Amino acid sequence: MSTQPEAPDFTTLLRPVVRESSVSEVARLLLDHLAEGNLKPGTRLPAERQLADALHVARSSVRGALSALDVLGVIEVRPGSGSYVREGTSEFLPRAISWGMMLGTRHTRDLAEVRTFLEGVSARLAADRADADDVERLEGHLNRMRETGTDVRAFVESDLAFHLDLADISGNAVLGDILHSVRALLQGWTEHAGGIEDAVAETLREHGAVLDAIRAHDAEAADAAMVEHMRRAGDRLNPSPRADTEN
Repeated sequence: MSTQPEAPDFTTLLRPVVRESSVSEVARLLLDHLAEGNLKPGTRLPAERQLADALHVARSSVRGALSALDVLGVIEVRPGSGSYVREGTSEFLPRAISWGMMLGTRHTRDLAEVRTFLEGVSARLAADRADADDVERLEGHLNRMRETGTDVRAFVESDLAFHLDLADISGNAVLGDILHSVRALLQGWTEHAGGIEDAVAETLREHGAVLDAIRAHDAEAADAAMVEHMRRAGDRLNPSPRADTEN
């Protein structure tokens, strides 16, 4: 049975962040220590209040940073116990940092733009390579999206499964890995971008267009339909893209 690693002296590791209520600064600081090996897998992080006091930020900033790192699989938040560094973070962390995780709205939008074109390539390859079983699986994801009703979380999970399966069908492992990581980096942002209730019909229609093109093995149409879907999805999440380009 493995034992929990000895916690480092957090009073020497933690320093006040530059801007109060800055989720990105808190997350970046914790990621820096993880990447440098100061926080070993299994290490229990200080409580939210302790982190907030040490960093001179609001507890909401700490909570937001921990939530984002939990979504990314970097830490595990155990209700009633605390937050722990997950196993297997050593390879993911440098890549996440190098891609500018949580650098702000402008950088997030740049990352989303890159994802748009990667998703288009994924759809193009899938149209060339999909067999009948692949098409059936994609149809299953789309049907589950239709059946979720007002369950937003279930809808988003089925939407994500559609895209992940599409990346697998593309047959390009490198592309699939990149897309998986990009989605992880963006997920914390999209979860705070508002509900999707009003966008369900549009999202289903756009996914349907992608699926129709893949079923017809029309690579050009699949690429175009996916790029259009990603652009429209981005507009729904961030309807005023120029409002904060200097953030």
